[in-house]
Amino acid sequence: MVRWRMPPTDLVLTTIERTELERLARSRRDRMDHVTRAQGILMLADGATYADVHQRLGWSSRTTATWKMRFLTERLAGLRGRHRGSKPTTLTPAVEARILAKTREAPPDGATHWSSRKLAAVLKISHSLVALVWRRAGLQPHRLERYVRSTDPDFETKAADVIGLYLHPPQHAAVFCVDEKTAIQALDRLDPVLPLSPGRAERHGFEYYRHGTLSLYAALDTRTGAVVGQTAARHTTDDFIAFLQTVVASQPRRREIHLILDNLATHKTQKVRTFLAAHPQVHLHFTPTYSSWLNQVELWFAKIERDVIARGIFTSITDLRRKIMKYIRRYNRAAKPFRWSYTDPTRRIA
Repeated sequence: MVRWRMPPTDLVLTTIERTELERLARSRRDRMDHVTRAQGILMLADGATYADVHQRLGWSSRTTATWKMRFLTERLAGLRGRHRGSKPTTLTPAVEARILAKTREAPPDGATHWSSRKLAAVLKISHSLVALVWRRAGLQPHRLERYVRSTDPDFETKAADVIGLYLHPPQHAAVFCVDEKTAIQALDRLDPVLPLSPGRAERHGFEYYRHGTLSLYAALDTRTGAVVGQTAARHTTDDFIAFLQTVVASQPRRREIHLILDNLATHKTQKVRTFLAAHPQVHLHFTPTYSSWLNQVELWFAKIERDVIARGIFTSITDLRRKIMKYIRRYNRAAKPFRWSYTDPTRRIA
């Protein structure tokens, strides 16, 4: 084995240096690289060869020579690394306030929102601190929520009417939430569907063929959760009246029927008023403008969208109609009413 040798007398320690190096070499609190360097210098001062240092500490001859030269030049201070890394940053109330204040400002590069790394670069702090402050404050700049404000001057009156039907429906009367889902596309994929398999989601081809569109009228019974459904090629007043006749036919002859629906123009035509005059047991209750969230049937539309329409493959309009009506029939076998609630209606609704 090749043994590297250096003159044993070229590295001499003072009493203070030896005491400090021995303390550091035994330390369990100092950084490990500082401990290792102290051990190496002590070995060289005691006459050890480069091979001995290599065998015990794993240093190469170049590393050994580097730290020996550093010690000879700078003494104890030379054993400290020249690249100490970034200074540890402590999250103080002042730093947290700066992060929160800056988060509410627009980024200078024209972006619509901050990322944790972008904000950290501007404030010259760690991005993990920014993420910590955002998490504690419940801030998520990357998320966006939309809302629609109702401009209906009679919002409270109409909302109270609808909520009253949900919370305290009239005895021996049926309450339906009515709406139409228009322009449902009968999309057929041009490429075959690759089925679900372990480790891989179901895959659809990008290209598709349109077979046309269909409208779905639905009336949700708020007491039972059952749905009366009917499809139509269009959504005209005549189609709406035909659906109302279907809803009326589904109930006993003299039962009062209350229908909750939106402000679509086809719901307020002269033909509708003529139908209501001929069926005095039917009463319409209109939700405030831009308040579709008050209509429970929207929840059911979201469900059929997820279950049938969004990923459905339909070879024709007839196929689309058949699958929708099949879903409604199966749904009604185990239908349950929605547990719809309005937080403290007495506080906002007179």
